[in-house]
Amino acid sequence: MADQPAQATPTPPAPEVLGRTEGLARPGIDTETAQGVAEALSAQIPQAGQVSVAPGEPAPPGPFMGGRGASVPQVNRGALGGEHLARRYSRDPADFPKPAGREEEWRFTPLKRLRGLLDGPEAGAKLSIEVDAPEGVTVERVGAGDPRIGSAFTPSERISAFALVRSDGATVVSIPKETEVTAPVILRLHGEGHEGVAYGHLVVDVAPFATATVVLDHTGSATFAGNAEFAIGDGASLTVISLQDWDNDAVHVATHAAKVGRDARFRSVIVTLGGDVVRLSPTVHYAGSGGDAELFGLFFTDAGQHQEHRVYVDHEQRSCRSRVTFKGALQGAKAHSVWIGDVMIGKDATGTDTYELNRNLLLDDGARADSVPNLEIETGEVIGAGHASATGRFDDEALFYLMARGIPADEARRLVVRGFFAEIVDAIDVPAIRERVDAAVEQELAATRLGSGAEAAK
Repeated sequence: MADQPAQATPTPPAPEVLGRTEGLARPGIDTETAQGVAEALSAQIPQAGQVSVAPGEPAPPGPFMGGRGASVPQVNRGALGGEHLARRYSRDPADFPKPAGREEEWRFTPLKRLRGLLDGPEAGAKLSIEVDAPEGVTVERVGAGDPRIGSAFTPSERISAFALVRSDGATVVSIPKETEVTAPVILRLHGEGHEGVAYGHLVVDVAPFATATVVLDHTGSATFAGNAEFAIGDGASLTVISLQDWDNDAVHVATHAAKVGRDARFRSVIVTLGGDVVRLSPTVHYAGSGGDAELFGLFFTDAGQHQEHRVYVDHEQRSCRSRVTFKGALQGAKAHSVWIGDVMIGKDATGTDTYELNRNLLLDDGARADSVPNLEIETGEVIGAGHASATGRFDDEALFYLMARGIPADEARRLVVRGFFAEIVDAIDVPAIRERVDAAVEQELAATRLGSGAEAAK
């Protein structure tokens, strides 16, 4: 840690909870009412850079916090660090002791529900992979000795290391230099059952000044441990959309690792809907100055599900930018989400501009959201560095505002929650996937049990 804290910077504007005002457009809702709702809700939102809630303290008031606040089951280790965020890297699983559940990186994860993944059993199942690749894109299966495997990442935890040594090769997607691929590359991974462990490794190699979008679509039932590494060349641009739409009995543990070249751009959109236990670790490293990374996440956690997203952004190069925005909704008994946001700014990373945000909306009793933002700075010469985290319950006042203007309660709830997710959904630039996520959110909302809130709003 540097002795001198980061220089003060203007507070970033609070995210607009309803997304665009026109996102409220529905039959019978006039523009003036939509604008009024947006203004009324936005007025209640604390500035994102000022949100910092200690364990057990009331959440700050806001459109999803309720007038009385809500108990926030989270840990915030402070805006300028806490525990050292440096990581251990190795390809050997033996270098990572088997966790007992008390370790910081494993204390939220239900280890007994991982079906032995921590022991690294031999592969006993496989996922089927169907690939749609536009012209000019090369997709191949390579052996374990291919030099592209591990070119963008080295495992930093035990299951990831097992996935690397057990995968017996990788699927490699290559985008040639200076090629603009306008249609998405789609990889559909499907599991036929959770008996036996499946491993997988994906490499996406984007040559300098190329542009591409890759979609990872996970469906079916499986016990799956995998790695996906994204090597983004200088001046290149890659968007990755990862959809976890598993059956309810699936277990999925994976690392997504991006290595961003000089003046390159990386955008990731993670959507987690299904599965029994899903633990994803999106990571970003910069290979040159001027790199830009945006990480978006949407999760909808139902009763009994455990969905965990552990973000790590390592700013070791100068003049790089990162933005992290994850939003989740939870409903049902023992629904549990975990968001960890670790950002490391090294001593040579002058001119860094970084901000991370996590918001969680509890739709009923019995759900729990843990949110832990961490920021460690080793230089005082940054453009901006901050984070925000807030967890709260559905606000009956916002619901009443809409119902008082003739909008039925069920429709009002859908409008507010859809508005909450609009920023993330809008980041999905593949129309078919965006429509599918919209439909999935609608289906989840149809299953919500918010009767008590409706009665209170009447």
